[in-house]
Amino acid sequence: MTRPPTAAQRRVIDAADPVTGRLRGGTAAQLAALVRLGLAFRHPRPPHDHFLTPAGHRVREGMVEEAAPAEVVETSGVFAARVGGEEGVFGAGRAREVRGAWEGLVELRRMTNPDGATDRPCGWERTHLVRAVALALEAAGHRPAGADGAEGDGGGYRVRGTPQPEAVAVYETDVTALRACAATLEGAGWQTSEHTEPRTRARFLLASPRRA
Repeated sequence: MTRPPTAAQRRVIDAADPVTGRLRGGTAAQLAALVRLGLAFRHPRPPHDHFLTPAGHRVREGMVEEAAPAEVVETSGVFAARVGGEEGVFGAGRAREVRGAWEGLVELRRMTNPDGATDRPCGWERTHLVRAVALALEAAGHRPAGADGAEGDGGGYRVRGTPQPEAVAVYETDVTALRACAATLEGAGWQTSEHTEPRTRARFLLASPRRA
């Protein structure tokens, strides 16, 4: 990106779908300008919609962080996958939002993976590992830590970044639940391995996107 987007261009970016990055507004000139800035691309397949690039997602996320530092409040109008440990209300509409986000992500895989595959992560997921893994888990019905019924028993998953490239850690206090998380992620195109923390002896998964 050679220069920051204008206020009008930022409004177009802000209105993009938070998961797929599909641009849902903007004039032809604004969309072309975002492409020139490296913030969006025009999909080669009909209907030739425009989507945010990873750089465009970073611009959008910077705006989201200013508006909603906690990253997850249903009333804010911003969707974010639950990584575990967030405070906030888990309302009745949450399952519907998660289902829609997952369906959007599967469609993004279809449109952006070179072979149109939906059974393995796409480029967006590789640049948003924690959020992508959390969405796969929540969409499959796993409880994030802090969810109703999870905090009291100490259960629920937590997804955290790691120093390893393209790998995140998934924690669960219950080994059976941890292995269920592994099965879900493997079905969603991630490869997992189970490990033990040397100091705490806590079990956790390392998950990374499968390439083929």
